[in-house]
Parts: sequence; structure tokens; C-alpha cells
Amino acid sequence: MADDSEFVFAALGGLGEIGMNCALYGYGPPKRRKWLMVDLGVAFAGDDLPGIDLIMPDIGFIEKMKGDLVGIIITHAHEDHIGALAELWPMLGAVVYMTNFAAGLAEARRLGEPGAPKIPIRIVKPGERIEIGPFDVEFVAVAHSIPESTALAIRTPAGMVVHSGDWKIDPTPIVGRPTDEARLRALGDEGVLGLVCDSTNVLREGESPSERDVAATLAGLVAKAKGRVVVTTFASNVARLRSAAEAGLAAGRQVCILGRAMERVVAVARECGLLDGVPQFLGMDAFERLPRDKILALATGSQGEPRAALARMSEDEHPTAELSSGDTVIFSSRTIPGNEKAVGKLINAFVSAGVEVITDRNALVHVSGHPRRAELAKMYAWLKPQIAVPAHGEPLHLTEHVAFARAQGVPQVLRAFNGDLVRFGPRDAATIGTVGRGRRLKDGEILLPAEQDCVAQRRRLSFAGVVSIAIALTAKGEMAGDPDVMIAGLPERTRAGAALDGIIDATIFETFEGLSAGKRRDADFLSSAIERGVRNAVNGVWGKKPQVHVLIVEV
Repeated sequence: MADDSEFVFAALGGLGEIGMNCALYGYGPPKRRKWLMVDLGVAFAGDDLPGIDLIMPDIGFIEKMKGDLVGIIITHAHEDHIGALAELWPMLGAVVYMTNFAAGLAEARRLGEPGAPKIPIRIVKPGERIEIGPFDVEFVAVAHSIPESTALAIRTPAGMVVHSGDWKIDPTPIVGRPTDEARLRALGDEGVLGLVCDSTNVLREGESPSERDVAATLAGLVAKAKGRVVVTTFASNVARLRSAAEAGLAAGRQVCILGRAMERVVAVARECGLLDGVPQFLGMDAFERLPRDKILALATGSQGEPRAALARMSEDEHPTAELSSGDTVIFSSRTIPGNEKAVGKLINAFVSAGVEVITDRNALVHVSGHPRRAELAKMYAWLKPQIAVPAHGEPLHLTEHVAFARAQGVPQVLRAFNGDLVRFGPRDAATIGTVGRGRRLKDGEILLPAEQDCVAQRRRLSFAGVVSIAIALTAKGEMAGDPDVMIAGLPERTRAGAALDGIIDATIFETFEGLSAGKRRDADFLSSAIERGVRNAVNGVWGKKPQVHVLIVEV
């Protein structure tokens, strides 16, 4: 490479938010860089994006240079790291590298989605080291809440950067390998130029409990339960599924699966040998067929998803599974911010029916897959990086992580956000520019730019409704019959009891009759005048301005 070759980093997602992870590493002269993408995930839309299913990174920057994209690496199979792959891969076309479990889930999803692309996947193993373009990439095993998670040691002639991915230190992870301390120490001895590191739990002191601790808690709770038991957790947490199943089996219960997402994960986990020694699970019909104290169900729906098994059970709408007084539901999960209302609705429904509900508020039934501060301190001590870039966090997390890394003695710490272009070497580390960034919104089968106005229009519609007015106009500028008015989302009557549709009708005629014949024949002027008049009239009696649409048809 020429002397002006640089080793750079930029995030298209995941820096300034938790979710939608997508990082780019580049090496080479500024105008001839080769790029390596790490992860391509989604975020989940909240109430501020009505009708939107998923949020994805805007990959326009790298899409323009896809000929220089030498590969895509998926560090693990959580949706915020792999969820946008099927949707966005056709725009990139590069070979994708992932572990066997992640590849199994990706293939299972493809088979369940007609039209999903066949993506060229190369299977890699934790501990493997391969060359991808100018990058020498080593996959380092780390513990996380999904099997086969990896950190990446990315070597170039300018130095090595470790991309931590999602990780924690757990000596007893139940399923999969623990974080490879020996290998990380060896990398530190080799010399780590930079560390791009998970910030999710940087605000929490100490160390995260182990999956083994959760397994012990579940075993005790299930042993004491009298009626049916349902354990709900993230379907991808195979260690938790195994712990819950073993707790049921130890208590003399048989285990069944409720929910297609969990069935898919279990099938892939068995293919990968991650559930060896655990008997085959039963179908959902066993829940009603077996005695109440002889069944334990693993169910989807820990986040209150309305179509998941748990939500249908809470509403007595599940075709084969129902709960009643004396049964137990264990939420072996955390509630993702934004899902509190949905989860609270589930819990209240079960409690009202006499079902005992156990959450992480009253028992150790869940542990995070991310490192707390004591674990982060160990990682910094093992790797001894010269440069740190906090990642996987909201602005508060990133800012706190900057201070934490400096306290660990890291010589240079950079706070970067999505779109910032960071140079690791060979010259001094710095933020040297920006790359295009943004979001794309999955709206049904369509990908929208985040700035498209239709979503903002939906927010306005949800707040104040819509009035649609169609007026047929003669060539002389007279109405040909009464206007056709459609009202949606508005109250029927004002506070004083007047009919709102009557007020709208009166306003249309008053506005029309107040215009000269020439202005009536000007369709644009007429529609604007009626739109403005109706909006103001409704605002005057309701206090809100609806969306008003006027169509003028000449007959």
C-alpha cells in the first residue's frame, strides 16, 4: 500500500443508540480504501413511528462503493446485529461471514420468507483467523445471551483494532464458550491499537451474574410451582431455554414449545448440538392434555408482542393453551425500553386471573448479556488499547464510557457518533470527517427514507384525525350537488353538544358563498380557502386542527 494508507472506522448505526448496529472498517489510501462491514442490524420502531415495522441503517455511503466492500461479518445472531441483512444485502452483494448458529437462523428465516435472497455465507468458528481483502480477522469467543458470539481482532499494516461486539464475562454460560480471557490477554501482549467496545451497561457497577445463577433460581421456582408453568424469554437465548427446560424436567414436568419463533430457534440449536442431552420438546397440544403439575411451556412474547403466544394466552385467545388461578408465568427477560406498557398489560391480565407472575423485580430470573463496569475494567486491562471508541450505546452511555476508559489509563479516547469517520492510524487518532448516515424505515414491504413525510403525516392523523371533502363544480363556478364529506378520528359533538359534522358542513358553504365567482372557478384557491376555513372552524370548537383534504372536480 502507499504511504498514505489509513486504518479508519465509521458507524452507520449503533453509536448514539442501542440497536441497528452497523460498523465499517476501512484500510488503504483515502480514494482507494477497501471496506469491511461488521453487523447489519435493525432497531424496533416505537409509538413515534406509527405503521413502521423496523428501522434500518441507511447504507447509501457504502452502497456507492460496494465494489470496494470485501465482506460483511455478523458477530452474532441478535436482530440488532443481523436483522437488516436479508433486506439490505441485495444492495451490497458481498460475501457474509458468520458462525454456524447464526447461519442456521438466517437460513431458517429465509425459508420462512418467500422471496428472501439467497445470501452467500461462509461459516467461521470462534478461534478461526482468516484474511478478507487487506484485513486479517480473528474471531474470538465471547459470552453473550446468544450462542457463538464473537469479538473481532482486525489486523492491518497500520495496527490491530478489537471490535468487542456484545459480550460479558461469564465463566458458566450454560451454552457455548465463555469469554476467551487467555486469547484476549495474548492480543493485548501483541499490541492493540484500538478497541471499539460495548457500552450498554457502563452505568452499572460490579459484574453481571452468571447464567448458572439464573438456572439455579429457575430450578427452585419450578420445583415449588403447583399448577402449570410458563417461562417466557427471548427465543434466541438458548442457554435460558435449556435452563428452563432442565428445571422442568427435574421437577417431573414435560416441556412444550408455544410460538413459532421459539420452535425455529430450538430446531437450529438442536442441529448445532446446543441442546444435546435435552429430550425433544412436545407440541403445544400437550399444554392442555397433560396434568397441570406435569407441564412447563417455553413461550414467546416476553416483550408483550400482540401476536405472540403469551399475549394470546393473557386474552384467552390461544387455540390450545390457557392459564388460570394457581398457574405461574416467569418472565425470564428484561423489558426493552418502549415495551413497558405492553408488558405491563400482560402482567396485569395474568394477575387479575389469579396467575402468579415472577419477573426480575422479585427473583434472579434474568441476567444481562452485556458487561458492567468491573467486567469492562478487566477487558481494558487484558487488551491495553492505545485508543478507545465506545460503541453500542446512547449518548449518555458513550459519554460515561469515555470517562471510564480514560480512568483505565487509555492514552486516547474518542467519542464518536453515527457518521463520524475515525482514523486509528498510522498517524494520530482523530475524527477526520463524516460519511453519509441516516435511517431507512421498513413500512410493510417498502423501504422508506426516514425523512419521508408520510410518517409525520400519520403522527398528525393519529393526533387530530382527518376531514376529506369532495366538491363537484360547474363551469359557472356553482356547486353541482352537496359536497361529499368524510370524517375520521374526530369527536361527534362539541363540548356544548353541537354536531361537529354540521359545523363542518356550514363552514364549507359559508366559505364557498363568501368567494367571488372568479375565485370559485380557481380550483386551487377554492380548495385552499375551504381547507383553511374548516381547519380553523374545528379548532375553534375542539382545540385541535385536523388534517383537511379538499378535492375539486369540474363537471
